[in-house]
Amino acid sequence: MALGLNKIIISGTTSNTPGAYWQLTTLSANNTTVLVPAGTYLVFPTANVTIEAVSAYNASNSTATWSTLLANNTGGVLISDGTNVRANVTVATNTTITLATVDGGQAVTGTYNS
Repeated sequence: MALGLNKIIISGTTSNTPGAYWQLTTLSANNTTVLVPAGTYLVFPTANVTIEAVSAYNASNSTATWSTLLANNTGGVLISDGTNVRANVTVATNTTITLATVDGGQAVTGTYNS
């Protein structure tokens, strides 16, 4: 995920390559839940998958209440903190969920490299 969502666009690039606008992330699950990594994402519609977030937390018994943000087979924009947002796969087959975020660019190796 890019820390700032602004990005210089380079024509002729494709997803997940240097200079690309979109960086695709996939999550896989099979009849279970998987946490969504921290970031801002476009979520593409996926059958048998709902996106849920913690709507209440009971500290006395450490129980979270999860509520549906994006219904089954619905896409949308999602902001995750990496802990309180999850994908819930409701089918017993391996399911892949595709998320798109702004490409964070290449890692910097130093300040004044020659």
